[in-house]
Amino acid sequence: MKIISTAAASTPAGHYSQGVVHQGSLYISGQLPVSPDGTHNIEASFAEQTQLALNNVLAILDAAGCSTADLVKVTVYVAGVKHWPAFDRIYSEILGSHRPARAVVPVPELHHGYLVEIEAVARTATAA
Repeated sequence: MKIISTAAASTPAGHYSQGVVHQGSLYISGQLPVSPDGTHNIEASFAEQTQLALNNVLAILDAAGCSTADLVKVTVYVAGVKHWPAFDRIYSEILGSHRPARAVVPVPELHHGYLVEIEAVARTATAA
């Protein structure tokens, strides 16, 4: 396994890695809307939180030599199903025509009171 770590995404707050490459796949840990400098953005709007969490995912993809075109599966946790349409709009703007498998899971709450958390699986260059 190869551990992926980048200062361009938020530092893990627990016992986990930002990403792990194993046998041609990149596994990206759940990303909250925490800025790379550690700033918590709990008061940000849902759209801002989504962009911040996606920015962390994109930074980890980049650190592993991958892009959004390499995404295979994305799992999104949203605090309340009401946020699903807003997430879908922002997500589709970033991914364009690429449509990886995806699940959006409405949950009652997320850590620190955040509104969104995103985890992903991508192929790596060795698996392309």
